[in-house]
Formats: sequence, C-alpha cells, structure tokens
Amino acid sequence: MTTSRLEAFSDGVFAIIITIMVLELHAPTTGNLDALLDLWAPFASYTLSFLYVGIYWSNHHHLLQASQRVNGATLWANLHLLFWLSLIPFATRWMREQDFEAGPVLLYGIVLWMCSTGFYILDRTLLRLHGGESLLARAIGAGRKEQLSLVLYTAALPIALWVPWISVGIFVVVAVMWLIPEVRIEAALRTS
Repeated sequence: MTTSRLEAFSDGVFAIIITIMVLELHAPTTGNLDALLDLWAPFASYTLSFLYVGIYWSNHHHLLQASQRVNGATLWANLHLLFWLSLIPFATRWMREQDFEAGPVLLYGIVLWMCSTGFYILDRTLLRLHGGESLLARAIGAGRKEQLSLVLYTAALPIALWVPWISVGIFVVVAVMWLIPEVRIEAALRTS
C-alpha cells in the first residue's frame, strides 16, 4: 500500500486540529485596542500549540515522503499519533483557561510527551517495514533530536507541579529546537 492515502487522511486530521484551535480564540467584546492585551494568554497558548501541530505536520510529511509503502502496523501507529495530536486543542484550552496552573500545564506536557512518543513509534514502525539500508533509514539517522525532546518533556512533567512556567519554557525550547530546519530527510530525498 502506498503512502498517499495515509498522508491525505492525516492532512485532514491536522487541518481539523488547527481549525478547532483557532475557533477557541474569541474576539474581544469591545472595540478598544487595549482589549487585545487581555488576549495575550489565549494567543500565546494558541501560537505554541499551532507551532507544535505545524512541526508534527511538517515532520510527518517528510517521514512519509521518505517512505515507499505502509502496512497495517503503520496505519495503527499513525492513528496513535493522530489521537494524541487531537488532544492538543483540549489541553491548550484548559491550560489557557486556568491561567497556566500546575494541573493543566502537566496535562499539556503529558499530551506533548505522548505526541512525541507517538511520532517515535510511527518512525520506528516505518523503519522496520523499510529496513536498515533504506532511504528512510538514511534520512532519519540516529534521531538525537527526537531523543532530546523526550528527555526535555520528561523533565518538564514533574517541574510543572511546582513551577508551571518553567515547564512552559521547556515546551517553548523544544518547539524552537524543531523550528530549526531538519536537513537530514530533505538531503536524503535529494540524493535518492
């Protein structure tokens, strides 16, 4: 089975996730520009979550571009990833509505940790299918960035219980780390 249907389905889910998140942003009830300042928390949490969904969408796209085929295990691994990604709007809203308190920030971190784990499972499932000498294996490499992300998320979880803003800072650091373009997959695709 080719990757095109999996990619099309996943793109639809990514689009729905982003749509749900943007619908959670509400315009001020007055025409006063100062009212926009009251929206800093909703806008900041939306921006962070939008970045995360965009990062996953971009990396998902690259992962499937380097893949030649998928199987049943891949479909389930992809659904697992999409499940956790679909919880980002819920976790974002709760975190925002509770002013970044410990419990909501912890939940947000758990969702991010599970998204990262879900992507890792999809990544490894595709690697098993394609083999160690495949274009995909060359494109993915050692996965140090993925491993570092999981370590940072793991550190952020207990910190969220004491100083939630430090955990949010860690989530921002991981997002910025992934905004730096990943050249491994594009370089491998160019040389194939």
